[in-house]
Amino acid sequence: MKKLLIASAVAASIASSAAAAEDIKIGVILGFTGPIESLTPAMGASAELAMEEVTKSGKLLGGSKVTSVRGDSTCTDSAAATAAAERLVTSDKVNAIMGADCSGVTGAILQNVARANGIVMVSPSATSPALSTAEDDGLFFRTAPSDARQGQVLAEILKDKGVKSAAMTFTNNDYGKGLAESIQKNFESIGGKITISAAHEDGKGDYSAEVGALAQAGGDVLIVAGYLDQGGKGIIQGSLDSGAFDTFVLPDGMIGDSLPVAIGSALDGSYGTVPGTDSKGAEDFKKMASDAGIKTDAFSAESYDAAALIMLAMQAAKSSKSGDLKAKIMDVANAPGEKILPGELGKALEILAGGGEIDYVGATAVELIGAGESAGNYREILVKGGKNTTAKYR
Repeated sequence: MKKLLIASAVAASIASSAAAAEDIKIGVILGFTGPIESLTPAMGASAELAMEEVTKSGKLLGGSKVTSVRGDSTCTDSAAATAAAERLVTSDKVNAIMGADCSGVTGAILQNVARANGIVMVSPSATSPALSTAEDDGLFFRTAPSDARQGQVLAEILKDKGVKSAAMTFTNNDYGKGLAESIQKNFESIGGKITISAAHEDGKGDYSAEVGALAQAGGDVLIVAGYLDQGGKGIIQGSLDSGAFDTFVLPDGMIGDSLPVAIGSALDGSYGTVPGTDSKGAEDFKKMASDAGIKTDAFSAESYDAAALIMLAMQAAKSSKSGDLKAKIMDVANAPGEKILPGELGKALEILAGGGEIDYVGATAVELIGAGESAGNYREILVKGGKNTTAKYR
């Protein structure tokens, strides 16, 4: 009789464990079309690399499988992005969202979809300072630092290079406006002069009028706070064709392999910033991505980390529901706990399942501050030999 009871208990335990496994869905909403479309394939694949790692480990919530469901944010069309996110939530029933990417569409999805449905969002690349204070019901996080920090770093670089004055153009949206304001404030605070700060629209075929106004104002360099596949690229090409400027300062939205390829050797000598570190985690991630056939680019590492944080928070909460996991993201991202690097997600899940604590360092030296955003590490870029090269880390 005792053996029968033990056997029954074991069978019940096995059945309970099997029942606990879920098919978890994470939405990946990025601008697969639009002004950063050259960056998003690697971003999406990097997030999915983390999901594959977790699924193969078999250690998330009783052996749950994680699948990606993609949506197109377009980067710039808030209505289209909102509709795509709504489909992910209401039709595909995603548990959380990795994304969005560009700041304006991210804010629109947060307010119109995430808050309305109680869905966690972790963005790998939305950097507008306005998102730091947005009403989010504790649902929004980001693995990329705010442009409030990027403005400081760029101002330091301009000072180091002896730049006294600069003209500036920015894409006419939340990202561009917030970044331009941060750059101007920080550059002028250390004695620099912004001769003009003018918006441009993406998707135009001719930027000669915008370039003419920038050239008239003058400056040692031209700061282009835009997007590498549309308006920003057009401004640079127009400036080179007219001889208005020959050195360009490139914030993160302009950093990607496609821009030096499109512009050619004339872009050599230009420089800029993109989030990044020279940490062991960064090296480990790059190797993992390469082995998986992913050609990494800007915000790839942040995408891996964003997806990883969502899944680790699920384990810590013992639930895949956004309403439960949102309170655990800051816990798994920060000390105390055992440090976790890329490729160690299975190990992290085991520790959490056993009631232990982790400090997810990840691919970008993750440290979430304030309302849940990256503290901010940057890679200084120098365009050299037709490629984006690393000058240093800041």
